[in-house]
Amino acid sequence: MSKTLQDIQTMIKENDIQFVDFKLTDIDGRWRHLSIPAERLNEKTMEFGIGFDGSNYGYAPVEKSDMVFVPVLDSAVIDNYMEVPTLSLIGDVRIIDLPENRPFDQYPRNVAIRALEYMKETGIADEMIIGPEYEFYIFDEVNYDLSQQNVQSNIHTRQAPWAYTSGDTNNGYQVAHGAGYHTALPMDICSDLRSRMCLALKEWGIDVKYHHPEVGGCGQMEIEVELADMLKLADGTMSAKYVIKNEAVMDDRTATFMPKPLAGEAGNGMHVHMLLFKDGKPVFYDKDGYAQLSEQAHWFIGGLLSHARSLCAITNPSTNSYKRLVPGFEAPVTIGYAMSNRSAVVRIPAYAKSPDTKRFELRNPDATCNPYYAYAAILMAGLDGIKNKIDPHANGWGPYDFNLYDLSEEEKAKISGLPSSLAEALDALEKDHDYLTAGGVFPQRLLDQHIKRRRKDLDEINRIPHPAEFGKYYDL
Repeated sequence: MSKTLQDIQTMIKENDIQFVDFKLTDIDGRWRHLSIPAERLNEKTMEFGIGFDGSNYGYAPVEKSDMVFVPVLDSAVIDNYMEVPTLSLIGDVRIIDLPENRPFDQYPRNVAIRALEYMKETGIADEMIIGPEYEFYIFDEVNYDLSQQNVQSNIHTRQAPWAYTSGDTNNGYQVAHGAGYHTALPMDICSDLRSRMCLALKEWGIDVKYHHPEVGGCGQMEIEVELADMLKLADGTMSAKYVIKNEAVMDDRTATFMPKPLAGEAGNGMHVHMLLFKDGKPVFYDKDGYAQLSEQAHWFIGGLLSHARSLCAITNPSTNSYKRLVPGFEAPVTIGYAMSNRSAVVRIPAYAKSPDTKRFELRNPDATCNPYYAYAAILMAGLDGIKNKIDPHANGWGPYDFNLYDLSEEEKAKISGLPSSLAEALDALEKDHDYLTAGGVFPQRLLDQHIKRRRKDLDEINRIPHPAEFGKYYDL
């Protein structure tokens, strides 16, 4: 049942809430926030919103930059990370206009909403269900220096096999390189912390499927959440990153979703499971199809694979993303699909057998993405595949029921691959984006601004000497 303003005001009174904190998403996928005294949340707030200057959030310029934030009451949750009793609300952004304010078409949540509306307009489906897997590292301490004379990073975690070099007492229970997967106590020093994270996620309206240590021996973790509506879990992904980071800080540790924080260890992905429903019936199920997937499901996969290279510019938008997408670390590098094959970009889990759970996952995304844009782009690519009946098998994308990492170099050369750099992904997006602008879902100026910002990142990072270059070239 949807919450009313009276429900929220009752919640404020019963919990002695002093401030209401509004959390807004910028173009890069970071939360920003502003707070008002709790007594100022009233009917006028809901009708007229809270004004702010949207020009500082990174979006492409519009004819009017004055905007208002309109709270989504169902998102109300007590933010226990603030010392003063505070209620947190997310919401939508509108441009101030006459006679009525209008939705800001670049705002991430509005893009996701428009993608879902477009899906319904096509008649293909009326509901998209997703299930992201959150991979992250927990460290005891992280320091980095980006000054002119000193570029370095230093990571400390008691769990790592090299922990003894930090000066801490080595109790002999360090986790070996690449051996973190499901490791038990006493090696798993973050079990209780992950449990607290999951309990907090529940308070924020996110149902957890399970949590466990991941492959990376230096403190890699995973929390997988239950399947839910795309918009709910786009909101939930923002909340999950906030909760996980703040729970780590409360435990005097630090958590990062950075795709590749450590050389030689497994990277952090954010695999996205997906399935469609229409009139309450699963669109992707066919008991006689390959992996029990329907023709529409195969076309959806075809859309994902057809646009995989340009999708990466949105689902993997950081320079660090492409340090993860390399062979040998269970991260996909080739464009293909298969059943139960973790080396394929699209993997069909064999354990999902019932019609209502029959699905597949896209394995290349990582959590440096803006989740609203990423989930919307994934949906738009899949819908394009269904509209144009893109057959992944006919296009030579599989199914690859073998480990793609074991192919010879000659065989690998025959299979198209994901971009090996952010520059390649941005080049692909510049050439291939009509599927995103269909139905007015992604405004062209938003895509142009995204590309501009990411190329600026590239230029900045490319100008900085890398420490490894000293080892390669200093003595030449």
